[in-house]
Amino acid sequence: MSTKDLQTRQLTIQVIFAGAALLLVGKLFQLQLWDKTYAERAENTAVEKFTLYPSRGLLYDRNGVLLINNELVFDLLVTYNQIDPQMDTTLFCKLLGIEKSEFETRLHKDWKDNRYSKRKPFIFMNSISAKDFSKFQESLYRFPGFFVQSRSVRSYPQPFAAHVLGFIREVDKEELEAPKSEYELGDFIGGSGLERSYEPILRGKKGARFVLKDNVGRVVEPYENGALDVSAVAGENIKTTLDIELQRYAEELLKNKVGSVVAIEPKTGEILAFASAPTYDPNQLRIGKDRGKAVQEIGQDTLKPFFNRAVMARYPPGSTFKLLVGLIALQEGVIRPEQGYSCPGYYAYGGSSWGCRSHPPVTSIVQAVQYSCNAYFFNTFRRIVDKESFYKPEVGYDIFVKHLLGFGLGHPLGIDFPNEAGGNVPTVAFYDKIYPKEKGSWKSPTIISLGIGQGELLLTTLQMANIAAVIANRGYYIRPHLGKAVVSGKDATPLFGEGEHVDVGIDARHFEPIIQGMLAVVAAGTGRSAMVPGVQVGGKTGTVQNPHGTDHSTFIAFAPADDPKIAIAVYVENSGGGGRFAAPIAGLLMEKYLHRSISPEKEFYEKLMLETDLIHKP
Repeated sequence: MSTKDLQTRQLTIQVIFAGAALLLVGKLFQLQLWDKTYAERAENTAVEKFTLYPSRGLLYDRNGVLLINNELVFDLLVTYNQIDPQMDTTLFCKLLGIEKSEFETRLHKDWKDNRYSKRKPFIFMNSISAKDFSKFQESLYRFPGFFVQSRSVRSYPQPFAAHVLGFIREVDKEELEAPKSEYELGDFIGGSGLERSYEPILRGKKGARFVLKDNVGRVVEPYENGALDVSAVAGENIKTTLDIELQRYAEELLKNKVGSVVAIEPKTGEILAFASAPTYDPNQLRIGKDRGKAVQEIGQDTLKPFFNRAVMARYPPGSTFKLLVGLIALQEGVIRPEQGYSCPGYYAYGGSSWGCRSHPPVTSIVQAVQYSCNAYFFNTFRRIVDKESFYKPEVGYDIFVKHLLGFGLGHPLGIDFPNEAGGNVPTVAFYDKIYPKEKGSWKSPTIISLGIGQGELLLTTLQMANIAAVIANRGYYIRPHLGKAVVSGKDATPLFGEGEHVDVGIDARHFEPIIQGMLAVVAAGTGRSAMVPGVQVGGKTGTVQNPHGTDHSTFIAFAPADDPKIAIAVYVENSGGGGRFAAPIAGLLMEKYLHRSISPEKEFYEKLMLETDLIHKP
């Protein structure tokens, strides 16, 4: 090819590129100065993000019974700057069933609050039921600036276990502003119970849908044909350890009483029942317009139904604590199993005396447990505290405290549940502060009431049930828990592994005489009302002194004795001796769990427990 031909071709290419450039510039000039179509579209449309809310994970009981379901509701959102000032507010309010004053309150926000903006949508009214929304939907086009998005809220097929399951609520300002918060204004979050404990598993992941909207707020089309949209991911389902039938029965037996029940499967630490009374129907706190009224009514009840007595109330354990005193004394070698004690009906020291109930002579620790002899356990407690010397009680008492801490007392057990109280185990430092040395200090008689579970010692019902589980297991417990597994289709991933085994530091051989005493309590002692036909039950009653009124009734037990499947603690406030209410309630619950029914010979106790009203008694 000649030089001239090359120059001609090069010139041709340059002309083509120059022409293309001129065409592009011309088109741009046309769009910007002459053709207003694109400018108007850009001005009249905006990209808006719609949040797609995931369904929260479902909760089931240990047998697969559905405990928490999801129900479709609708949120009405509004963008303040897009509202038509001439809109028919009378019709709007009529369709939603609200007053004009409520309309104004919901619409006008504190615009200085960074959670709100006149240019961005915010929730005007949340959780509108499908029935109520259907009335409003046909007229939605009349109200520019308002639009609807759906989400699911909780419903409860079983009207029980309100304290266990918990409730959801809107996120608060602190949660919104927390570092790395994944929540936005109007989001729901687990507010209590298992909803709160397992929030990260249950909540799922939000999705998003992007649309183009015109200048009056109407959707024009999906943005980028939905290329940027992200689907919501539903939360995972959880199988709990609860037996909802046992839970239902516990709540029925506690009706018109104040107290709590905790039942545990000893070999696994799985909580079978977790009841607090008074309680309420969890459906009362479903998200909706009536929720505020329900919260107010329940909150104003003087008996505090929101207060979970199973895990938050701190009680003196009474005579049930004698079992631990006996175990610690045996472990420390300060008594022998066959060692008796002469009880004249009281225990006396230095001019003071403490009473004891009338019973036959005590010739062993088995009988001491059976007869719940105060004098025996006062003496035994002092032997522990005075192990080093009467004048060095801090040495023996510190050993005693370390054993109690090993049993999971004096601190939370670490259950997968919010607001667990730790009870109270008074320490050497505590008594040194109360009884300074310059005032005579303290000795074993000073704190002798601890020997029978009174004084400054406080336990939760959960801790009492765990003590029963420790004795049933002959020396260890699995950390109690309510979550069993995360369920995905046919697959289930356990929430708790084998690493939860806790040895309490008492040799297994020392449990046998204590258990024999507990068997005698139910067979021929104060716990006879806890008997289960055909099953050996080990139990211990407690009558807790109440200086402000009627004594409290408590009982701990496990069954069957040779292969324990349930350990239980019952606490009924202001109800008298442990054998009156706590023991029969525990017996009925153990029988219900083991036999799935109540035998004819126990129907008397069932009727009495169901019909007795300790709250409204004359």
